[in-house]
Amino acid sequence: MRNGFRFSKRRPPASPAKRLPVPPALLLCFFAALALPAEDNPDSVRLNTIRYGTETEIAALIQSLRNEKTDALDDDLVTLAGTTRNRNILRGVFEFFGERSKSGLEDRAIRAIVERDDETNETVIAAMDYLGRVKAENAAEPLQKVINTKERRFMIPAIRALGRVSGAVSETADRTAEFLAGYYQNEDPPDDFRREIITAVGETGSTLGIPFLAGIAANTEERVTLRIAALDSLAAVGDESGLPAIISAVSDGDPNVRSSAIAALGPFEGEGVIRAVLEGFRDSYYRVRLGAAQASRRGKLEEAVPYLKFRAERDDIPQVRDEAIRALGAIETGETYDILRTLFEDRAAAAPVRIRAAEMLIQRDTEACVEKVLAELDDAKSRNQNALYNGLLGILGGARSDKLEPLARRLLASTDLVEKSYALDLASNNNYRGMAEAIRPLTENRNAGLARKARNTLDKLGE
Repeated sequence: MRNGFRFSKRRPPASPAKRLPVPPALLLCFFAALALPAEDNPDSVRLNTIRYGTETEIAALIQSLRNEKTDALDDDLVTLAGTTRNRNILRGVFEFFGERSKSGLEDRAIRAIVERDDETNETVIAAMDYLGRVKAENAAEPLQKVINTKERRFMIPAIRALGRVSGAVSETADRTAEFLAGYYQNEDPPDDFRREIITAVGETGSTLGIPFLAGIAANTEERVTLRIAALDSLAAVGDESGLPAIISAVSDGDPNVRSSAIAALGPFEGEGVIRAVLEGFRDSYYRVRLGAAQASRRGKLEEAVPYLKFRAERDDIPQVRDEAIRALGAIETGETYDILRTLFEDRAAAAPVRIRAAEMLIQRDTEACVEKVLAELDDAKSRNQNALYNGLLGILGGARSDKLEPLARRLLASTDLVEKSYALDLASNNNYRGMAEAIRPLTENRNAGLARKARNTLDKLGE
């Protein structure tokens, strides 16, 4: 001890462990990793947009999902809809799901109707439209209650949705048809609601609504628009008990009623129906001829083939020509196939005629006609016939055939973004896995939409 202090013997320091030098490149990688954001991939960004984004950002995201035709984030959007009261966000989610008839939001939509005083009008209307599109049968009672309150702001969407939701279950359909017919007859609704009620009765599909609909269709003193709606609804129900009212309207003095009656014959059969449809092709009013073509398509009337051929080749109204070609495509006989092929191969024909004929041929037998369509596609390009080229390209983009892979590769090498997009469609539809390496560079394309589509295509190809 010295000066009151005890001195201990100092121990020698432990020898340090031998350390290996850290390569500078590894240090750089470590610090670079620290600098990366925790969420640097598109999926994480999208999830965070749903969790924390503004209504504008979420609207843009929904539009992107719509363009990509993906349901990858549906569950997250359902969660968002269940917690938010932002009217624009709710409306956007309801509309996005409704367009695809995608279930999952029924409870939230019904709550918006029941608690409508706490929601904006836009949200409630979007909720009603959604419920109608997904045919949510348990929404029938809340919708009837809204109609009974006669809240003008909600009447039309509520009536429309009620007809749609009631068609899924026969008992509900019958109750709804009787409710709507009784409301029409007893409550004296305004004129702008009457047409919606008539249409909704047809949407239910209930035969209990036929006497109500037939009475309106046959009433020559009734407004033409309401008679037309009744005829359309009789066709929607499609029961034979409604046929006499339709046949009677075929010879009506008003050409609009005649055309609607002809078109309404589509779901029905029998000699009387066939005679009425064929007579419709002779009517000078083009809408009647259009209705005859529509009825021929729905009923697949082989007896109408000569009339349809004549209309497809010679009618002076483009809509009639187009509908005649559609009907020829629906009537699958050897004769109609030959007619369609002749229309398509006629290079003097108008582009819309050739495009529609090609569409019908591809739908019927892709392998038999794809090479000819490819040849005409190349010819259209060489002649700078852009309308024909783009129309045929659109048809081939949705087709399925191994013969289309060379076209897909050619389009992928194009500088045109639209053609690249069609190439991705072809690769995805036909599972052209051999194109994966050629597609991969597109995932880094400056066009964000095309890049996402390329990534989705690779996912579908399993790459």
